[in-house]
Amino acid sequence: MLCCLCRGETETETEEHICPRSWLMFGSSCYYISQSRSWDLGRRDCVQRDADLVVINSRQEQAFLTGFTEAAWVGMTDREEEGTWMWVDGTPVDTDGLLWAAGQPDDSYGSEDCGDIRTMITFIGLNDFNCCARSRWICEKHFSID
Repeated sequence: MLCCLCRGETETETEEHICPRSWLMFGSSCYYISQSRSWDLGRRDCVQRDADLVVINSRQEQAFLTGFTEAAWVGMTDREEEGTWMWVDGTPVDTDGLLWAAGQPDDSYGSEDCGDIRTMITFIGLNDFNCCARSRWICEKHFSID
């Protein structure tokens, strides 16, 4: 239960009541856009916030996340098997249903095993990038209304 109503009060649930302060709400998730670190340190930060790197489940969710920053880590990697992109929750990335930046993924220099989302003038969409590079990241936590 999100709140308890007392006599004479009306229920006015807002984003602040559902998502922590400085988090954004979309659908049934809250999102936090961070500062700059590697993919692994970004994921660790998300876990410390009782969240994980974002798992993008639809083009609508991807569109919502596009534009908050030029680049941000998301929760996808192909570290286990090159070319097989998996989300941090163990589900496969819908490589056909989501928008990839032009020519991506390309495993440039054989070392791009972590995913980010880009919003640049001519380079918009998902991208593979070197996991050690410093970038912002997006945490996601789900909520449920009881």
